[in-house]
Amino acid sequence: MAGEMSFDRVLIANRGEIARRIQRACRKLGLESVAVFSEADRDAPFVAEADVALCIGGAAPSESYLNIPAILEAAHAAGAGALHPGYGFLSENAAFAAAVEAAGLVFIGPDPVAIARMGSKIEAKSAAEAAGVPVLPGYRGADQSDARLLEEAWALGAPFLVKASAGGGGRGMRLVTDLKDAAEAIAAARSEAKGAFGDAAVFLERYAPRARHVEVQVLGDSHGTVLHLGDRDCSLQRNHQKLIEEAPAADLPAPLRDDMRNAAVRLAQAIGYRSAGTVEYLYDAARGEYYFLEMNTRLQVEHPVTEAITGIDLVEWQLRIARGEALTMAQSDLRFEGHAIEVRVSAENPAENFRPETGQITLWAPPANVRLDSGVEQGSVVGHHYDSMLAKLVVHAPDRERAIRRTIAALDAFAVGGVGLNLAYQRALLSHPDFQAFRHHTSGLAEMFPDGWTAPTPSAEDAALAAIALHLHLSPPPLTPWQSLGAWRLTAPAGRPGAALYWHMPGEAPIRVAGGAAQLAAGPAGGGGGVTLEAPHLNAGCLTGRIDGVPVRRNAHVERAENHWRVHLQTSAGMMALQLRTLEDQHLQRAAGGGTGTDMLVAPMPGAVSEIRVAPGDRVAAGDTLVVLEAMKLLQSLPAPISGVVTEIYCAPGDTVAGKAPLIKLAPEDAT
Repeated sequence: MAGEMSFDRVLIANRGEIARRIQRACRKLGLESVAVFSEADRDAPFVAEADVALCIGGAAPSESYLNIPAILEAAHAAGAGALHPGYGFLSENAAFAAAVEAAGLVFIGPDPVAIARMGSKIEAKSAAEAAGVPVLPGYRGADQSDARLLEEAWALGAPFLVKASAGGGGRGMRLVTDLKDAAEAIAAARSEAKGAFGDAAVFLERYAPRARHVEVQVLGDSHGTVLHLGDRDCSLQRNHQKLIEEAPAADLPAPLRDDMRNAAVRLAQAIGYRSAGTVEYLYDAARGEYYFLEMNTRLQVEHPVTEAITGIDLVEWQLRIARGEALTMAQSDLRFEGHAIEVRVSAENPAENFRPETGQITLWAPPANVRLDSGVEQGSVVGHHYDSMLAKLVVHAPDRERAIRRTIAALDAFAVGGVGLNLAYQRALLSHPDFQAFRHHTSGLAEMFPDGWTAPTPSAEDAALAAIALHLHLSPPPLTPWQSLGAWRLTAPAGRPGAALYWHMPGEAPIRVAGGAAQLAAGPAGGGGGVTLEAPHLNAGCLTGRIDGVPVRRNAHVERAENHWRVHLQTSAGMMALQLRTLEDQHLQRAAGGGTGTDMLVAPMPGAVSEIRVAPGDRVAAGDTLVVLEAMKLLQSLPAPISGVVTEIYCAPGDTVAGKAPLIKLAPEDAT
């Protein structure tokens, strides 16, 4: 593919933030973009921003984003000359890349042969060895018999990993720390690999505890030039899924860094690689050695940190290389400036075992002056059909210390309502001494949070300031009864200071806010403690004033929820959403009879019922798993809210249920 390839319209076979990212690069080069979308994504931002948009099927990925015939049909219908796969879905599917080229389209990515070769972990490691790239000791042979695998396991010794040859993301992987467990681990890895990838082949490799995950970005054209664009560290991981990425990888010995980069170029040259790709390594700091892990033959989620330190637009160059253009820079031309950090913003609740969050985004107030690659905006609906990652926050600074500080400051200014995100957890990772001192590693979360992670709770001062923010929101100055949108107030024109009560949910005592434009005092309604904010002001998402003469400035956003108010307030522990009720809200809640009972198990989010573990008449204890729900590609175990007897079951395996849908009714234990 050394000749020029002409196309002026690009179909993007993906969704969300990466689709919007590719659209930006297309506009930069004067190319038109074609969005293909599922029924669930009909109103998504990437659809509205495309030059052409075509629906290709239902919400399930198999009906849309993994539906190769539908994607190719859409490309021809839209008059696209090229196709960009983004990442995930079909991006590393060699058969798809070959089908795109067979359909007369340009595939914006590497050659299908290179994709297939690197897609097999066994073959990829063989290619790495041949190119002189270090690999972990292990067994990658064609003989997949139980006897041979067990023989090799005993020869390798524990600890070691059993890994799926066609795998990724931790699926088809088992850690063996005792050789007597080897047979069971091999069988389990095979079964999972067969189910997930249609290929039961596995390999064995030595386990490197406390290793770091370091990767090198490469870029190759179709004229034989391959460059490296520096390295990244992606060691903060949960279940082999990256959480925070940074570039360059800090605390690497210079000779070893150079060797990693050069080895990545050698491997890419050996397989005739073109387009953007990533060579991933495990770095064993204790041994001072690195080992080839895999090669990703696509754009990476974390590519923005490389763009930040190099100034090179990777997607633009993918498009230019696909048109047959030669790279216009040499390795000696590249400069690596400063330090960049990327935080993955996901719709999940880390305090509840990373439970997926779904719903409509009622508030979307991201920080200013930083890069945010987002697939959503205010009003977007987050469903259960796709991955939970919604956006990526990218911060660039002169050095790592300042990059961490600026990233934390950006998270403190990020307010989102309607759907819970993982921002507080990511902030805790960035603030942790192990991360700041670079002591973290790929399996280090258990060391960083040995008792698990607990979401921070607001202080009494935080609650008081949130009440003041709500008071200001509901009562723009001057404070009079005629302008009040909330609770009834006795106001200064009536001869007394304005005052109102606000209830901090759930179950907190009321907070009394009193005063006027000069100052507002907030504290427990019964007296004792509290905060006085002088010259209080709420404007454009910011609460300002003075406490004891000291200036105060907090990011603060107020929004209305179903039956209460949410105040998103910057605290010393990050952005928190405090729920408050006015006097009217309290009256309405009492009139409605309070909340729902505790004898009903309801779906915490939309999803598909994967398993029901009880039958009518079964006696269960509080916390027992009753239903397993699949949402956002994850299985969620739903526990019994109380001890009792199952009286009714309202769902069946395979059912798709809405959020808050009743699933199982229980008779309380004391009523049986």
